[in-house]
Amino acid sequence: MTALTQLYPQHQADISLQGLYLSHNIRALGNEAPFVYSNYVTSLDGRIAVPHPTKPGLVVPKNVANARDWRLFQELAVQADVLISSGRYLRDYADGRAQEILQVYDDPRFADLQTWRSAQGLSPQPDIAVVSASLNFPVPAQLLSGERQVVVITTASSPVQKRKDLAQQGVNVIVVGDVVTGKTLVTAFQESGYQYIYNATGPKVLHLLLADNALDRLYLTQVNRLLGGAPYAGIVDGPLFEHPIDMALNSIYLDAHDVGQLFISYNKR
Repeated sequence: MTALTQLYPQHQADISLQGLYLSHNIRALGNEAPFVYSNYVTSLDGRIAVPHPTKPGLVVPKNVANARDWRLFQELAVQADVLISSGRYLRDYADGRAQEILQVYDDPRFADLQTWRSAQGLSPQPDIAVVSASLNFPVPAQLLSGERQVVVITTASSPVQKRKDLAQQGVNVIVVGDVVTGKTLVTAFQESGYQYIYNATGPKVLHLLLADNALDRLYLTQVNRLLGGAPYAGIVDGPLFEHPIDMALNSIYLDAHDVGQLFISYNKR
């Protein structure tokens, strides 16, 4: 497996891909407040999702998705108490248009991550949280039949009958008010006992978190490819921030395998 080169905060060659983000030791970060982190893979021209070739909607581009980034996605997921998804993701998942994020490290290639999580005394899988106002999504059967808790965070205006139906399926439905904000979202997680929160959903939820200064760390994989095309999604989708969100560079690693990519992380200021 091609080794990485650390470019920042200091130069270091021959770093192993396997274990790279485990070494960031997410579960030692933060304090009394929850620690929230997110991760995206993007092209040089900022595409995290492009039109599906045969179906409506957007999908992670096959030209940037890759096994080496996927390994690091799993290393971040395994350190979480809860993984944030969305109603849109679950609809796309049911329709076969979404990248697999629900079955975290079930692949035999990631058996070492299962061993790692067990050694930390954690549950076999992080729980799943869905942020949705419409509640218009199916809950995959594998989430309801296992040991993982499914949490839905919604608004007071969401359909009452759908809330009841989800609760009857064993889903923990949390109503946070008239709108979901970054602050109410993190508060709901904290009150539910979640300390380490991995945002694995799209640019709208990231906007909510950033708008309330609720994101502690951002991970980006930047693949050395330009894709073009429209429509597309970037990492943030929402109104212009009242003030720009400044981030502090935490680490950069060069991965020279294939076309090449950078693994970058930022902390909030």
